[in-house]
Amino acid sequence: ICALLFASLYILCHFIITHFKKHTDFTAVHDDEDAAVNKIALELCTFTLAVALGAVLLLPFSIISNEVLLSFPQNYYIQWLNGSLIHGLWNLVFLFSNMSLVFLMPFAYFFTESEGFAGSKKGIMARVYETSVVLLLLTLLVLGMVWVASAMVGNDAASRQSLYDLWEYYLPYLYSCISLFGVLLLLLCTPFGLSTMFTVTGKLLVKPRLLEDLDEQLSCTRFEEAAVSHRI
Repeated sequence: ICALLFASLYILCHFIITHFKKHTDFTAVHDDEDAAVNKIALELCTFTLAVALGAVLLLPFSIISNEVLLSFPQNYYIQWLNGSLIHGLWNLVFLFSNMSLVFLMPFAYFFTESEGFAGSKKGIMARVYETSVVLLLLTLLVLGMVWVASAMVGNDAASRQSLYDLWEYYLPYLYSCISLFGVLLLLLCTPFGLSTMFTVTGKLLVKPRLLEDLDEQLSCTRFEEAAVSHRI
């Protein structure tokens, strides 16, 4: 069931990305290597978008499935909407969210920008090697920054010792930090985006003429006519 739900989300996200994706320059010259890199990056972005959409829809799906089970407790055909399914979906979404955030999206970006190390043989594998090295260095840098930040906030031996537990503490903490930065960026950019949206909307919309004073317009027209006649 989890595989079917994710496959449906993956197909939907694939159509969404291919609909809004711009045609790049190397598709016109039929470069096989660049086309393969573009295809791999597209699949990684589709996977990440499917995981993000699943994370957004997971809470409504949990609420709806619970209400359906409470409404039809004896129905055999909806017993698959049970607590174990929801718990498994939450665990998979958390796992794939961390994997997409830490590995897949940076890999897709660096993979499209890579050209292979100097002096190495050109090809997709050369780009994979360069991307892996750059991603490893970036991972070490981010983990070191998180370790230093956590050590500065909780300056005791217990907090530093807990950092070595990668699965139970490090990844959730890193995920929470990146989510916090994303929320702060959203709060910072949203007012400017809303103000720009209302400015553009105000320029495009035509103001209604229902509240205009016709007598005032007629008076202004008469004054303009009198001024033109006086000049003549």
